Amino acid sequence: MSAEALRELEARWVMPTYKRAGVEFVRGEGTRLWDSEGGEYLDFLTGISVCSVGHCHPAVVTAVREQAGALTHVSNLYLTEGGIRLAERLCTSSVGGKAFLCNSGTEANECAIKLVRKHAHGRGISDPEIVVLEGAFHGRTMGAVSATPGMAANESFAPYLPGFVVVPRDDPGALRAAVGERTAAVMLEPIQGESGVHVIADEMVAEARIACDEAGAVLVFDEIQTGMGRTGSLWAYEQLPARPDVMTSAKALGGGLPVGACTAAPDFADTLQPGDHGSTFAGGPLVSAAALAAFDVIDDPALLRGVRERGAYLTEALEGMDGVSGVRGRGLMLGVALAGGNAPEVRDRLLSEGLVVNATDPSTIRLLPPLTVSDSEIEQAVGLLGRTLG
Repeated sequence: MSAEALRELEARWVMPTYKRAGVEFVRGEGTRLWDSEGGEYLDFLTGISVCSVGHCHPAVVTAVREQAGALTHVSNLYLTEGGIRLAERLCTSSVGGKAFLCNSGTEANECAIKLVRKHAHGRGISDPEIVVLEGAFHGRTMGAVSATPGMAANESFAPYLPGFVVVPRDDPGALRAAVGERTAAVMLEPIQGESGVHVIADEMVAEARIACDEAGAVLVFDEIQTGMGRTGSLWAYEQLPARPDVMTSAKALGGGLPVGACTAAPDFADTLQPGDHGSTFAGGPLVSAAALAAFDVIDDPALLRGVRERGAYLTEALEGMDGVSGVRGRGLMLGVALAGGNAPEVRDRLLSEGLVVNATDPSTIRLLPPLTVSDSEIEQAVGLLGRTLG
């Protein structure tokens, strides 16, 4: 089927919630994608940081094939080894405690919101508040979107879930002032991805930890995009001055399949009890097999060192290009600020030249290449970016 025919079908049958590019991708391998017309592309978006081990990584493909031939689903009413092993791997590699497995980052954040509210009620707080940062993106379900200031301004879906207090992302004093006796949690992304790859300063992170400790509140890190090696450590908080009490993860966790998790440190691990939360598909054998395979690939000191080194090289190359006013990010999570403010046009031109990126706002191009990207592929992308921006 041609891309044009597919667009006609989409217009007839699919709710118009996305404005898609006019390219149909049909195959992927490593950092490469191929479209329905045979065109080849370098993928420096990876499904928005989902395929961080590259497309169709052999270890993930093998794990999925073997599991699909054995057992795909029985629900959480019964034991299956994969999901329990995945929870163990998440906890032992991060904050300890226990994990709730789910199907997406939004669901992981919904779990975190429920957990910290219940914890606050246990402390005698009848109307708990969660402090969030301007520019945050925590998801699209009603709880998560209520925690996302930019989206919660859309009156089309009001009323939103109450109890969220918004502070500037670069003002430690405002954060400290917002945390008080009604605060259930401070919730933040170490690097805000959807709003343009904005690194939250160490001072903000440290202040959040101090304020939570003084108020008895929970510090929640949304590592949905920053986690699983994206910044050059398995979890972004490992490079920060504070450790969270609760951490959410998704995207790259599944090696290309949909999975999410909310991991809570020991003091908060048993807050949610039977009947408090659940999910039909979560932690199923198939996605757990994929996630465990992805973990084996990413949780490797040599690979993580390569992420830091290639990220530093890519940043330096970008900063020297005409039309670039700055580069934000860490590791292989980069936002390229364009002096001309024409990011959507640049994105489309790059796609036509065979490089997949996206524009988070009118002046920012976001780069999220696979963590397995090679030096030669970085060089090829730098060449394409340089010619296009020049």
